[in-house]
Amino acid sequence: MTPYEQLAELLSLALSKGTVKKAVFSKPRDAAVRRAVLTPRVLGGRTVAQMEIFCADNKAKHENLSLDDVARFSELAEDFGQVNLLTTAGDAELRVSRSGKATLLGGDRLRRALQDGDVQRAKVQGNDRKKERILQGDEPFLRLLDVSDATGRVHDKKQSKFRQINRFLELIRDCLHALPKEGTLRICDLCCGKSYLSFAVYHYFANVLGRQVRMTGVDLKPDVIAYCNEVAQKLHFDGLEFLHGDVSRYDTGEHVHLVISLHACDTATDLVLGKAMEWGADVILSTPCCHHELNHTIQCAPLSFVTEHSMLRQKLCDAATDALRLKLLEANGYAVCALELIDPEETPKNIMLRALKKPHFDPASREAENLRQEYAAARAFLLGG
Repeated sequence: MTPYEQLAELLSLALSKGTVKKAVFSKPRDAAVRRAVLTPRVLGGRTVAQMEIFCADNKAKHENLSLDDVARFSELAEDFGQVNLLTTAGDAELRVSRSGKATLLGGDRLRRALQDGDVQRAKVQGNDRKKERILQGDEPFLRLLDVSDATGRVHDKKQSKFRQINRFLELIRDCLHALPKEGTLRICDLCCGKSYLSFAVYHYFANVLGRQVRMTGVDLKPDVIAYCNEVAQKLHFDGLEFLHGDVSRYDTGEHVHLVISLHACDTATDLVLGKAMEWGADVILSTPCCHHELNHTIQCAPLSFVTEHSMLRQKLCDAATDALRLKLLEANGYAVCALELIDPEETPKNIMLRALKKPHFDPASREAENLRQEYAAARAFLLGG
């Protein structure tokens, strides 16, 4: 029996005893693979050995195996130069030398421990548990907005929207430390559109967190605004209002704690960010939509090898536009980052720009001046100025 077969039988025995924490497969022979981890999982009421293979392209593959699939365990082990089996009864390690000789270390000791007496069972996680989300689908505002039906089931065609607003709320939750802990929260959704997000954010703060909220959605479409106000009244969301108007001309007359925007088209995102910076908002969360302006105006000779190809030029301008926006936010006293809102397979418009106001930022400081110069230089580089 080869060391690979010995390890496979030992792994199967440990799985049958319920002692496996995990088995880590490293030093792969295939350059397309980084490593793999085998763990017991409960699926459909039965325990399986779940193999997760992490690839060099940052993707992962999963394979669920029977606990007694010794032949497959042996095949998997042969694809790696090292395997570490970790159990509650002890550990074993398979090593392969540079010459190709495989050796199983600690195998006999672990086998005796598994066969000779009572062993502590490892905790087995399940993949069947319901995914925890902030929204469950049965919230009244989701039913009124026709995201879910009367039973709380999310419509198939709205699954992507449901995941999108849940993810947005999760990213808001990550920013709670940057918002006031007490008092009324002032929130604005600029270029709010159909306002799925406005209702979700209001519900999260007012109903889930129990905060006092005054929230305003602003958009240019009067029919949409009228509809949203009607829905807010039906829901008794007394702190939520929708106004018809130009974002660039709208002013609250007071400090705004949180500004959000989902898919404001092209330069509308710049209007949103400009207004939020003007107000000195504590938190800004904006997911841009299309990026056209820079695509039409870019004049950058050093990047001509990219811009001469229309598809590549658009991708470059998408990234450059959002990078410029982040640099401008930095120059105005914000700690910034770009995050993934949702799986790009669902929508390519999946980048969120997050900005948190720095509490002690001095706009007259050398740091601020340097950031303004960096922004100006980057813009001039792209526009040929």
